[in-house]
Amino acid sequence: MSASRFSDTISAALTNGILVVTIDNAPVNALSADVRAGLMAAFGHAENDGNVAGVVLTGAGNSFIGGADIKEFGKPPVEPFLPDVIARIEAFPKPVVAAINGAALGGGLEVALACHRRLAAPAAKLGLPEVKLGIVPGAGGTQRLPRLTGIAAAIDMIANGRIVSTAEALKLGIIDAAASGELIAEAVADAKAAIASPIRRTGSLTVQPEAPEAVDKAAADALRKARGQRAPAEAVRLIRLAATASLSDGLAEERRTFVELRDSEEAAALRHVFFAERAAGKVEGLDAVTPRRIETVGIVGTGLMGSGIAVSALNGGYRVIGVEQTTEAAEKGRERITSLLDKAVQSGRLDAAGRDDRLSRLTVTAEMQELAKADMVIEAVFDDLSVKTELFQRLDDIVRADAILATNTSYLDPDTIAASTRLPERVVGLHFFSPANIMRLLEVVNCKETAPDVLATALVFAKRLGKLPIVSGVTEGFIGNRIFSAYRREAEYMLEDGALPQEIDAALEAFGFPMGPFAVFDMAGLEIAWARRKRQAATRDPNERYVVIADRLCEAGRFGQKSGRGWYAYPDGKRTVDPAVTAMIEAARAEKGITPRHFPADEIVARLLKAMAGEGEALLSEGIAARASDIDLVMINGYGFPSSKGGPMFAAGRR
Repeated sequence: MSASRFSDTISAALTNGILVVTIDNAPVNALSADVRAGLMAAFGHAENDGNVAGVVLTGAGNSFIGGADIKEFGKPPVEPFLPDVIARIEAFPKPVVAAINGAALGGGLEVALACHRRLAAPAAKLGLPEVKLGIVPGAGGTQRLPRLTGIAAAIDMIANGRIVSTAEALKLGIIDAAASGELIAEAVADAKAAIASPIRRTGSLTVQPEAPEAVDKAAADALRKARGQRAPAEAVRLIRLAATASLSDGLAEERRTFVELRDSEEAAALRHVFFAERAAGKVEGLDAVTPRRIETVGIVGTGLMGSGIAVSALNGGYRVIGVEQTTEAAEKGRERITSLLDKAVQSGRLDAAGRDDRLSRLTVTAEMQELAKADMVIEAVFDDLSVKTELFQRLDDIVRADAILATNTSYLDPDTIAASTRLPERVVGLHFFSPANIMRLLEVVNCKETAPDVLATALVFAKRLGKLPIVSGVTEGFIGNRIFSAYRREAEYMLEDGALPQEIDAALEAFGFPMGPFAVFDMAGLEIAWARRKRQAATRDPNERYVVIADRLCEAGRFGQKSGRGWYAYPDGKRTVDPAVTAMIEAARAEKGITPRHFPADEIVARLLKAMAGEGEALLSEGIAARASDIDLVMINGYGFPSSKGGPMFAAGRR
């Protein structure tokens, strides 16, 4: 075996006549300029060396190639360009086998598609998720993938940015085999066996005909999920083009579209979100702090929120002790948790063995003393200050001194809750969003006394649950609900001044929200916010503008979808405009002597964005949020703000 190096990140070793080329560009083997240049040099050497009969291409560590190098985002491209590297690999005169040892994403999968054969390790992940950055694959993904999978399957993967397992990739025809033993040895044997056969170049294959209705359905499904984003629609168009255009024409159109989208507002917004997620959860000075070890998580309360938190913790590999007030309530809690796991099995997100493993780590009991075994206890009880403080005082006498106590409150002051305990430094806020087993956002509330290692532990815990943790200081409603309150307030001001609920909702839905504010209020139920407004009535500034319309709806028993009437009526469960609501709005305007005016959709959106961004600026100035991008992530992941617009802080800055 002889070894060579072709750049700082590309090395190669000759094994049994096959040159094994390894990409080593930690952490994910991204396609940097050095990687691209090294690959060109390695293939140049392999072509000219008579001892080399074929090439195996693989990655070091746990990635094959994780995609483009994010350090090059927004900078002028550097030669050699990726399409040229890929064309070189596909046209190579000797067999080239991709040994996909881990993630092959974006440009990484495009490189693999250019290889003549593909083997993958059982745990590899393959995908072209570029639409999530507002672009389409730019180095042949939309033209080569459908030549292997067919049009409908390629649309499903590319237009949705879906990542598939090795097993699914084999079924779809993306790879030729799944490795059963040592990947490189099998890939070398595969390359040796391929020497005697004609080379199968992906770009030379013809797209197989398939039922037009299957293609139309895949396209319609992807476009519905895209909610007006441009990249998925362009991906669908380019994939369809693969069936009719030559490879060179298809590649030229793909590259033109890629460059156009790369410079678009949508791509700028989604790049902002990408980098925001990399920065999220980072707290200055916390890198040097050692988190506490968490193996067993106690959850007090197994209702809707508690059962969702329990499933999240079980999915994260923890042991879970759920506690209820009675044996009967504990049994119902266990049933709720089991039902959520059963639904995950039915939907294909979990297999039966995975469910059984999770249930083997679950205990639900009425014995509070069981929490002595817990490393962390999360309360998910009724959002009432006395209920929560009394619970934490009881826990003081049960849990170990090094166990963490976490409160899941939405609006209450966690500093007050912490102050009622003997060890306030071990208390942290974990504000889950409902349903907690589905929603990705988790606001981690850094209380006044929270110890650094407790905060660090909470962040590690959140990430192990697969959550996106955003650190918030203590304020009513934390980051998300405080901005949502400003959003609600501004929507109600416009309502009083002349807009109608359906006009405000339509403007926000056209902007990219899945639902407008009034439809959301109806879905959540109007009575919780009403109760909060009644609690605050005594301390409200009498000079502050106050809109009574929502109160009037509640007084009339209109609590939203659950009561069949709210801001809208719901005959047969369908949302419809209710003239009775319009009459109530008009009566409230008349009482204040307001002459209603028309609000164009642009003004509605601009005013709501301004209200959100203004509250965001206040959160930053008060030190509640660490960075503007954290606020954007909270609103995108918790409140339906369209990611393609980058979040309220980003969008307001662009305007």
